[in-house]
Amino acid sequence: MTIAVLGAGSWGTTFAKVIADAGHEVLLWARRGEAADEINASHTNSRYLPGIELPDTIRASSDIAEVLAAAEVVVLAVPAQSLRENLTAWAPLLREDAVLVSLMKGIEVTTGKRMSEVIAEVTGAGPERIAIVSGPNLAREIAVGQPTATVIACADEAVADRIAELTANAYFRPYTNDDVVGVELGGAIKNVIALAVGITDGQGMGDNSKASIITRGLAETTRLALAMGADAHTLAGLAGLGDLVATCASPLSRNRSFGRLLGEGLTLEEATTRTAQTAEGVKSAAAVLELGRSHGVELPITQGVTAVLTGRLHVDELGGLLLSRKRKTESPMKYDQTPGQSPAGG
Repeated sequence: MTIAVLGAGSWGTTFAKVIADAGHEVLLWARRGEAADEINASHTNSRYLPGIELPDTIRASSDIAEVLAAAEVVVLAVPAQSLRENLTAWAPLLREDAVLVSLMKGIEVTTGKRMSEVIAEVTGAGPERIAIVSGPNLAREIAVGQPTATVIACADEAVADRIAELTANAYFRPYTNDDVVGVELGGAIKNVIALAVGITDGQGMGDNSKASIITRGLAETTRLALAMGADAHTLAGLAGLGDLVATCASPLSRNRSFGRLLGEGLTLEEATTRTAQTAEGVKSAAAVLELGRSHGVELPITQGVTAVLTGRLHVDELGGLLLSRKRKTESPMKYDQTPGQSPAGG
């Protein structure tokens, strides 16, 4: 089987290593020719994974036509906001039966669409050909072989199983799920919550504050996901709680690190300059908030983070804003899983 990974950043390169360590050859597309040359000659990607030796079963190229020529499985690992532009150019090169696997965790700003929706719209692929990988996936930890579990979601269970088989190895354990909506929303919204946790960390607040944001962040993620037709169990699993905890707790998290810089007093522009890689939550926050509005779901943490990112709220006012909200019960929320209906809670 020919497997292509498009995107040689930290997660794309790491996922190529996961597949190679599962016993398969991988073609890795790198935007920069010098990055492809380094991977082929030295089996390293020093810009994104310094100190990590890559298997020699990974071959890289900056020629997208060469990489896609016979690819039966195509893994997409580009920034969420550039997916549509890239995929529009790549679509004519894809095999008609190729399975398209998304590693991206974001919501398209201009349309509010999830990544699987963008893939379907651009390529015409049916849901049985689109799979999502999500969960606690901190690239550096996986690249060094630390044990982790993840979720592979697809409307077609057989396809999810097929991708799981391609990726399962001694340190990477994939579970399958058919709840694509829940898996994607969990992965996208946790980035926004991680920004809020990072802000509190940068302001010197303690673990009580962070735990409160993580817990209430899971609640607002679940409310929106259920309103959009997801399953509550998905948000309590690896793609929901698991991913949220990893992203909010680890200094390896781009979004938490970005939020920390904001909490320390850096401007959005300064934090962007300081951060070498994409923090998807910065772009996705406004789109997530709009999804909440369109589905009648209150998202107070997302609303506060968006206000900070757009300059309508000073970073020091975020905590006070959240604490000043009307008090509510935390007894079990009456989730209504009918799409378009807002569940109780807040």
